[in-house]
Amino acid sequence: MADKTPSSGPSGHLLPAGEKRLAPASAISSPLGKKVAAKRPDEGAGWSRTLKLAFRFSLREMRGGLSGFLIFLACIALGVAAIGGVNSVARAITAGVANQGQTLLGGDLRFQINQRAATQTEQAFLEELGTISHSANMRSMARLEDGSDQALVEAKAVDGAYPLYGALETEPALSRQDLFGERSGVFGAAAPDLLFERLHLAIGDRLKLGSATFELRARLVSEPDAVSDGFGFAPRLMVSTDGLAASGLIQPGSLVENAYKVRLPGGASEADIKTIQDQAAKDFPEAGWSIRTRSNAAPALSSNIERFSQFLTLVGLTALVVGGVGVANAVRAYLDGKRGVIATFKSLGASGGFVFAVYLVQILMIAGLGIALGLVLGALMPFAASAALYQVIPVPAEGGFYPGALGMAALFGLLVTLAFALLPLGRARDVPATALFREMGFEGRGFPRPVYVAAALGIAFALAALAIQFSGDRRIASIFVGATVFAFLVLRVVGGLVQSAARKSPRVRSTALRLAIGNIHRPGALTPSVVLSLGLGLTLLVTLALIDGNLRRQISGSLPERAPNFFFVDIQSSDVDAFTALVGKEAPAGALVKVPMLRGRVMALNGVDVGKVKVPAEGAWVLRGDRGLTYDTRLPANATLTEGTWWPDNYAGEPLVSFSAEEGKEIGLKLGDTVTVNVLGRNVTARIANFRQVEWETMGINFVMVFSPNTFAGAPHGWLATLTEKNASAADDARLLNAVTRAFPAVTTVRVKDALDIVNRLVAQLGTAIRAAAGVALIASVLVLAGALAAGNRARIHDAVVLKTLGATRKTLIAAFSLEYMLIGLATAIFALAAGGIAAWFVVARIMTLPSNFMPEVAVATIVFALAVTVGIGLAGTWRVLGHKAAPVLRNL
Repeated sequence: MADKTPSSGPSGHLLPAGEKRLAPASAISSPLGKKVAAKRPDEGAGWSRTLKLAFRFSLREMRGGLSGFLIFLACIALGVAAIGGVNSVARAITAGVANQGQTLLGGDLRFQINQRAATQTEQAFLEELGTISHSANMRSMARLEDGSDQALVEAKAVDGAYPLYGALETEPALSRQDLFGERSGVFGAAAPDLLFERLHLAIGDRLKLGSATFELRARLVSEPDAVSDGFGFAPRLMVSTDGLAASGLIQPGSLVENAYKVRLPGGASEADIKTIQDQAAKDFPEAGWSIRTRSNAAPALSSNIERFSQFLTLVGLTALVVGGVGVANAVRAYLDGKRGVIATFKSLGASGGFVFAVYLVQILMIAGLGIALGLVLGALMPFAASAALYQVIPVPAEGGFYPGALGMAALFGLLVTLAFALLPLGRARDVPATALFREMGFEGRGFPRPVYVAAALGIAFALAALAIQFSGDRRIASIFVGATVFAFLVLRVVGGLVQSAARKSPRVRSTALRLAIGNIHRPGALTPSVVLSLGLGLTLLVTLALIDGNLRRQISGSLPERAPNFFFVDIQSSDVDAFTALVGKEAPAGALVKVPMLRGRVMALNGVDVGKVKVPAEGAWVLRGDRGLTYDTRLPANATLTEGTWWPDNYAGEPLVSFSAEEGKEIGLKLGDTVTVNVLGRNVTARIANFRQVEWETMGINFVMVFSPNTFAGAPHGWLATLTEKNASAADDARLLNAVTRAFPAVTTVRVKDALDIVNRLVAQLGTAIRAAAGVALIASVLVLAGALAAGNRARIHDAVVLKTLGATRKTLIAAFSLEYMLIGLATAIFALAAGGIAAWFVVARIMTLPSNFMPEVAVATIVFALAVTVGIGLAGTWRVLGHKAAPVLRNL
């Protein structure tokens, strides 16, 4: 024992036995027979020496192991792994896109023009840059030779130079001529398994695209530049440019995307590419082409990955904050078990600051272990996710070490630990030795010194600020962080209200219920910790479940009831009357709505290039890519004017445009502003005459911009139509689809139900991923709950022994504890339902502008889950408590 007896060093610093000591100038004898300095340990010597000594004592105390800190370690490791892993995977995908930019783009530069081919001058400019490959993409209907069945396809026509980078993989592998060449008037084609299955085809079978016949000569295995073409709702059908030209699908105004990919001479730098972009913009100001480079091969994919990773980072941070409650519980329970040691320190002259330093060093070392474990798991995620993600995203994740992502996760873990550990450490600092020797714990002592409260609040503020700063969409991040802080504070209030209600409840006859109510509000009760730990995780889960449920209900329920049966695209102006007659014959009870349609790109707002206009994220989509445009003499039936007036029927003045009110306000437009759009290689500037409210959720024909008829006078264009027939059966739809495809092979027909099925599957996959992420927060909640219950076991043992001594049976105690956990779990579930319901309503109704409904099944599942978790974990811990012998406990009371 002698080698473990603390001794005092210079200025009263405690030293491990055996350390060399200098005799202090003034000393008194301690009851242990050692010299104890009259000066306090933190006086005279610097903080460095105090910390050094604290570090040595911390290591000595940790020789007994990490008992009581397993929940602490799990919470920190889980949160750090979630944040570090998600961001590492996102950066791995981004690195994969960057490193394979040429292959994914199909060239060093990609010039895309819609609804027209490049002019001779533009073609000459591109050919001077390097090797050119031309491809054309369009949606159309592929049908069997006998016309008995058809399917929507994403037709892609490629030339002989395709691909400039990467390799086109087919099964069997064929030369370009054998794959796409013409044989006796029949062109070759390749398609993925999906199209073979959908039309029950085999290799060698034929189908028709437009007026041309194609033979399926191979299965399409891998298309190197598929990502840069964007997401498609239909299976690919790859043909040659000669084959697409023979189909007759390309007419003036047809919705075709022409992509010209350029392979620059070897050694071309990013500066060279930037020079080419600037030259193209200068020499062809009205080309209307979008230019992408190898460093930005898949902007939509990169943007979506970034947004999703930001969301998952915030969810991971929520899990870490929930785990912070577990940190606080673990620290408090650990210090409570160290009361004797702390009292001994103080009796031997140690100051409160020294005690604080000893245990702060311990907590930081244990947190460092949890952070390290989380970083290892996070660093392994890119390697584990690479194979799995390739099935969903055709971009290989670059497995590797991403110190930036892991460093951010480590910083969050450290800040959360400090924010939640400072308050219980501060309380321990100021507890007098006499109180500790009297077995008084840290409960009920209120707040520690203001400096500790201020430090904890400052760290929490820094944590929130960093979370917002690291997020690309700071508005969403601010809302998320604000909601988490608000829920945290409200849950503290809810815990207090539950205790207050229990305290003021009338006396009941049932002994078990009376004990349960007393346990809820007694000093040191578990109520605040349980409500706080489980409440945050349940609230997040309820919010996401309600959002997911409402989206599913819209897609599979009310949305199809309001949506049209069919969309018909690319109806030629010369065929509009004949098309109308055919649809009227096949679906006499249906309502056909048709409008002219062009594609155009917004080039400038009030004369300022859109690339230089700062637009909020929620409205930026209007300025990205091409938009559908139309003109009309009258206000559309499904829209309402909110500002301004509509133009007269025979208007012939300057071009005018009606803008969607919500999107216009998000962009910052007002009446009288000008919008410049490029249509068919010509810039057209129109003045905003009015704003109108658009009901996007009806899925009818809606446009962001509707122009006055004189704006596009003489421009070739197609027509867009919808057919709505509520009582039509699946057989009626199939008959109409077949008739339209036979009579008008160039018309693209989209059955809305099929499109909604695809969207529903995507939402389901996304919902599964989001719920899995929310599950991380919920797992943290359950861990914290288990830690909170374990932390209260000492008091439970005393209570159980005393009650058993006074005659209580094990059955009575189990019933009392079960009722206590049940009441706390029920209160937590009710709060989670209310808070989660409000949050989900805000997202669905205000952000998504969709009808929001509260779903009873989510409420029932939440309540059942909360009760099962609280009662189950509570009883699991209580069972050990009830097994303690009375004698050892009574001796220490």
